Amino acid sequence: MPVTVTKLLKMKERNEKISALTAYDYPFAKIVDESGVHIILVGDSLGNVIQGESSTLPVTMDEMIYHTRIVSKGVQNAMVVGDMPFMSYQVSIEDAIRNAGRFLKETGASAVKLEGGASVSTLIKSISAAGIPVQAHIGLTPQSVHQMGGYRVQRDEERLLDDAKEVEAAGAFSVVLEGIPSDIAKKITQAVKIPTIGIGAGPDCDGQILVLHDMLALTDRKMPKFVKQYAQLGEVARDSIKDYVDEVAKGTFPSEEHCY
Repeated sequence: MPVTVTKLLKMKERNEKISALTAYDYPFAKIVDESGVHIILVGDSLGNVIQGESSTLPVTMDEMIYHTRIVSKGVQNAMVVGDMPFMSYQVSIEDAIRNAGRFLKETGASAVKLEGGASVSTLIKSISAAGIPVQAHIGLTPQSVHQMGGYRVQRDEERLLDDAKEVEAAGAFSVVLEGIPSDIAKKITQAVKIPTIGIGAGPDCDGQILVLHDMLALTDRKMPKFVKQYAQLGEVARDSIKDYVDEVAKGTFPSEEHCY
């Protein structure tokens, strides 16, 4: 059965953990969905892991629409969430609603995510009022990397609790907690009725999310402390490609079994 906002809320009520991963293309989206993940985020992290950028800031709305559309084609059960990129919602409420609507109209996504706490609560309320489910994102917010002075753990407990309560009141159906000490994340999770999805926020969140390419070691970028690598697919791929190059050089591929 497809994952819905209602199902996620009930999972929190029953203390059932929510799993989430990023995906950026059809083949990986299909694998992630078939593996039982509840939420697939088409993150603007594609700037880092797909485009080779140093931050998420250069990612455009059209690029997000493209990637979210091809991800949705590979998904049958998970909730697909489109990540609203930098400057797609900050200029005006009208822009925010229009761009959020594009995710549902043009990609097949079921929801959108945007970064910020109390400062974007009006936007969350307006987008939600338009019938578009919104996932909030507080703590370490990569689109504000320059304002924050880098990728730093966020420790202002009072502000973080206020942010979580504000986005819940505005209508967010869940909230990503990034780069937050475990004890603060636990207090936030207990303080709100919507699911909290942690990334570098400890084990007491209602769910967890990782970047797919990080947890499968498909990128050579330096990994944050919170990343666990469950496989070394980059190494497997390199070894396999080297074997192919070697066999082509030796003339052993294609062999008779690969010929018509």
